Amino acid sequence: MTQADVSSSHLLLGTCDYPEHVPQDRPPVYARMQRELGLSFVRLAEFAWSRLEPLPGTFEWGWLDDAVEAYHAEGLRVVLCTPTPTPPAWLIRAHPEILAFDDQGRVREFGSRRHYDFASPVFREHSRRITRAIAERYGQHPAVAGWQTDNEFGCHATSRSYGGASAARFPEWLRAKYGTLDALNAAWGNVFWSMEYTDWAQVKPPILTVTEVNPSHVLDYNRFASDMIREFQAEQVELLRELSPGRFVTHNFMIFESGFDHYDVARGLDFVTWDNYPTGMLELFAPPGIGEDLRTRYARTGHPDLVGFNHDLYRGLLSGGERLGRDGAGTPDGPWVMEQQCGQVNWAPYNPMPADGAVALWTAQAWAHGADVVSYFRWRAATMAQEVMHSGLLRHDETPDRGFAEVAALDQTAFPVGPVPARVALLHDYESLWIYDQQPHAQGLNYWTQTVTYYMALRRLGIDVDVIHADADLSGYAVVVAPAITLVSAERAVRWTDAVNAGAQLVCGPRTAFRTPGGETWPDGQFGPLAELVGARLLQYDSLRPTLRQTVTGAGDLSGTFEAATWAESYRLNGAQALAHYRGGPLDGQAAVIRRGNVTVIGAHSDALIGAVLEGVLCAAGVPVLPVPEGVRVSRRAGQLLVQNWNPEPVEWQGTTLPPVSFVVRPVEADQPLEGEQDA
Repeated sequence: MTQADVSSSHLLLGTCDYPEHVPQDRPPVYARMQRELGLSFVRLAEFAWSRLEPLPGTFEWGWLDDAVEAYHAEGLRVVLCTPTPTPPAWLIRAHPEILAFDDQGRVREFGSRRHYDFASPVFREHSRRITRAIAERYGQHPAVAGWQTDNEFGCHATSRSYGGASAARFPEWLRAKYGTLDALNAAWGNVFWSMEYTDWAQVKPPILTVTEVNPSHVLDYNRFASDMIREFQAEQVELLRELSPGRFVTHNFMIFESGFDHYDVARGLDFVTWDNYPTGMLELFAPPGIGEDLRTRYARTGHPDLVGFNHDLYRGLLSGGERLGRDGAGTPDGPWVMEQQCGQVNWAPYNPMPADGAVALWTAQAWAHGADVVSYFRWRAATMAQEVMHSGLLRHDETPDRGFAEVAALDQTAFPVGPVPARVALLHDYESLWIYDQQPHAQGLNYWTQTVTYYMALRRLGIDVDVIHADADLSGYAVVVAPAITLVSAERAVRWTDAVNAGAQLVCGPRTAFRTPGGETWPDGQFGPLAELVGARLLQYDSLRPTLRQTVTGAGDLSGTFEAATWAESYRLNGAQALAHYRGGPLDGQAAVIRRGNVTVIGAHSDALIGAVLEGVLCAAGVPVLPVPEGVRVSRRAGQLLVQNWNPEPVEWQGTTLPPVSFVVRPVEADQPLEGEQDA
């Protein structure tokens, strides 16, 4: 086997480095240390515009030339970035119209990052100009493996600007979509509250209204803003393809980012990367429902299922087609973690030091969920500005920090690349997210909460999951779970019906198919075009305050009593059968869980009920389950099983003691149940 074959057969590691932050003699030293640590990739220059172009049209490439050569000399492969997340002061002061507006109508000023409006034609011009300049300089360099566009679209609530260039462009976008004002007014239901428009110029971004904004207006503005990001990135990708052929192009997406349609924006990339900060995620991005008990238990590791969900989401953004891999055509093209936490972060409400073993555990989990490269943020802790409290693999004084030792101890050959053998798909859709969260109707419940609750139930049953778009190809899946797809078109209903008719089990959560694609309710009510498949229609919904609970009693295979919180809905049956009913309260005696053939709908938000229903459906579909203890998770990839203990204490399981915050990799036969697995 050649060295190229070996490097293509397992997980590779990298780091994010900042030669513009350090004296010019440091990159050669750092490059040597990175090679000795076993790293293969280094990401550079995403925030370096002011150093690359300190004055309009005056470029200073020398420092980056030297850095690229230093990494190349040590055999590292460079990921270069387009530096557009940080337009320099000279550009902003010359063209303040580049700046975005927040949802209070205020200009977001220069002095941090991501200070631009995606719709700005002036900024688009300069984005193309700096992208062309850096791609012409380095696009054919032998060290350059690929490119990252910009950095973390949407971070700091920057996916949407509510004034300036976006406000000016929005009416044009609407005219192209609807053609006439009559069509727009009808689509948005503007006769309600006398909101009808008689001129395109009357339409503004949906902010600062006296009371609730029209949800259809919000839905279309979110679609518009997402299209601006897609257009913006596509311009950069086109230039990079032209000037740097044979190199991959990717983008690093964010934790639970909701501001744009990632599926649309990801089209045209070779693979997806994302930035994984498990402890910060738990403190800042965890959906409602992750209480103080879980935040405390997993404070030093993050919650395994919040991290796992994001891994699976980003693995599923792209599918099919010929794409470049990490080393060009024909090499592994799975997702990356472009920024992996390797110590404490600085931006969450609380920033505890990670547990011993956490960095290695996060790396192993990333691999098991499909990552082909894990790149640690950052190499050396920053000695200036906003991130001085954020750790790196090296401390401020260049001595190795705790994460460095865990990376050094990893055996990368223990993590072979290959497929994740998921037989269960969990459906996700950003438009459903937007319209759900615009009118949640229950404090403490949102789209992510409902979706992640079903995901966590599957992971507690030891199931590998593909998170995919609600309109994706469903062939090959034994079970399809749609936790919160509230927006269902007639075309989507046909696709789901075809999957069920082909033998798949479909499980839906509350509010499924409550909305039309325009954001209204279906004239004949929930479930709209799914009504025949489901065999029922909505009867009642009950939004439960925190002090209220609704009891659900099951029968037959779903025997037991369950407690629902936050949300409960019931159904009028028209061919479906009730598997569980509400007991007591205003929904007393009404159907809470229903089934017709291979379609099951769960109307109550209850962890225990969801878990029980899913376990029964999985067994009926012939998908083996392996219930795991709290904080223990299993994942399968490329014929290997990763057993993880995220708990701060040891756990006895299957005759083995799992040390705190640890993992073990062992072979597993893909076509045989594991010891302890329960099959139908």
